[in-house]
Amino acid sequence: MVERVPSTHHIEAQTLGECWLAVSRRVLEQGILARYDGAPMREIAVLTMVIETPDPADALIARYGDAAWLEWMHDNFFVQQPVAELGDAPSYAVRLFNYAGVGRDQIQWVVERLRANPEARSATITTFMPLTDTSYIPCISMLDFWRPAEALDLVVYAHSLDFGKKAYGNLVELASLQQAVAAKLGWPVGRLVIHSKSTHIYEPEYDYMRDLIAAAEGAREARLEPGERPFSVIARK
Repeated sequence: MVERVPSTHHIEAQTLGECWLAVSRRVLEQGILARYDGAPMREIAVLTMVIETPDPADALIARYGDAAWLEWMHDNFFVQQPVAELGDAPSYAVRLFNYAGVGRDQIQWVVERLRANPEARSATITTFMPLTDTSYIPCISMLDFWRPAEALDLVVYAHSLDFGKKAYGNLVELASLQQAVAAKLGWPVGRLVIHSKSTHIYEPEYDYMRDLIAAAEGAREARLEPGERPFSVIARK
């Protein structure tokens, strides 16, 4: 009997860094061989990530992430400019704070919508600009802010996330946006939930990510109390 490949995946973690490592491990251990624009990779399909306490100043990411990639991703989200590495496509900052180049600040619109109606279920914005996005389609295309309880949650859709090179930067900057909106509203920060259609690691990063996970978990285990798990992660299919 052929074992059925799980059609969806679900990972819950306490922090951004723990999510990064748990997802990367899942991709390396359970990912299916695939290709993206001809590049070989391992991929898991339709993953939901739930981060309970998203903090942009995540200690694990600060220690094990690449500082240059983190700076690049921060500029992508907060500096309005063309991105050379993406064929001079507009940065996320343009898409979020100056949508379609017409001065529409979508983040401020979210704040105003939720301030006027804290129970709103439609404080939803997009980074996709269909009239001009042709060769490049932004990986993260929808951000949905809401307050299901007392805190501000952010729900995100991404068509794909590269966990071998830069997805941890996406996590940090999404948490930064969530924190900024919550601060303007005077609300506590809630959960960050990300739905990713294709979550992958490219072949050149396989060994690097295995070594990084081993180093991070080894450092954590050295500080564990008896019976404590390496990371507070719940991972289920």
